[in-house]
Amino acid sequence: MATKRDYYEILGVNKSASADEIKRAYRKLAMQHHPDKHGGDDTKFKEIGEAYEVLKDQQKRTAYDQFGHAGAQGNPFGGAGGPGAGGFGGFNGAEGFDFSDILNQFMGGQQQSRGPARGRDLEVAIAIDFMEAVTGVEKEISLSLDDICEHCGGNGAEPGTKLKTCPTCNGQGQVRRVQQTILGAIQQVSTCHTCDGRGQVPEKACTVCHGSGVMRRHKAITVKIPAGIDDGATMRLSGKGGAPKGGGPKGDLYVQIRVRADKRFERHGANIHSQATVAMAEAALGTEVPVETVDGSVTLKIPAGTQSGKVFKLSNHGMPDIHGRGRGDHLVIVTVETPTKLSGRQRELLEEFAAEGGKKGFFRR
Repeated sequence: MATKRDYYEILGVNKSASADEIKRAYRKLAMQHHPDKHGGDDTKFKEIGEAYEVLKDQQKRTAYDQFGHAGAQGNPFGGAGGPGAGGFGGFNGAEGFDFSDILNQFMGGQQQSRGPARGRDLEVAIAIDFMEAVTGVEKEISLSLDDICEHCGGNGAEPGTKLKTCPTCNGQGQVRRVQQTILGAIQQVSTCHTCDGRGQVPEKACTVCHGSGVMRRHKAITVKIPAGIDDGATMRLSGKGGAPKGGGPKGDLYVQIRVRADKRFERHGANIHSQATVAMAEAALGTEVPVETVDGSVTLKIPAGTQSGKVFKLSNHGMPDIHGRGRGDHLVIVTVETPTKLSGRQRELLEEFAAEGGKKGFFRR
């Protein structure tokens, strides 16, 4: 059987990486290898997803750090696992037993109440024009999400009524149960499902949200996209995600930016590239040509003897730095156009030029 790669190595993070660093690494790699994207890799995409599923969950991550891949699958002692499997693995699923509960005791004993859960993170994609990426822009997006109930203010109680102590957890926000295992009696702690960790429930449920404290609604959100943003960038809007039941903190909104191509320009990091075509005689004698930049038209001086492929730099006409630290440059690649159809007189002149040039060494021999 092939050995699985280390999950931290797959995501390119250290073992001490924070949850945010792991999430950022996952989003970047998932976007890079998504099978729907040109050059995507379905195998790598699945591998990245598997690694993230374990490392984003603190309990699974702790088990993985302690026991490796077997621990991440809820079976730190090896064995086949799953319903009906032999050995210790048979306890996972077949009898409703989860080894993560044992690991929780190994890693510090009882789980403490965390209060109301955090709301869901949301993702949305926005497409902007190339010039909007240069100047920055504000976009309004419409989302369907769980938002705080305006009738009760999110506490789930009908206005004019009070909250009372949860009868299930007696105000603790968590419930405990003792389960007999192969290692003896294990005390498990979990969030109270009656009050969702609040420790309180309404005396009378809100007539609009029925006690949940949230309502599904459409909401318009304004996104300020900074100048210089690149295609594929992700912005995090803290607290703009879904609201949880029970009045806990909202989740975050992740906005993926797609920048439409512009036929005039190509972006290369902080620099912008474009093409300029000059006639053969103009390249030989020198000329001036107008060049379109993101700041408008600029006159570019083409010196005599310019060769095709020559690159000229227009300083500070590139993309702004997203953090406000100056701008890149605009690089103009010159193409010298050779005529394909000549009049009789033009041919005579070129032949004279070739003959004269040959005598003076202007042409290769």
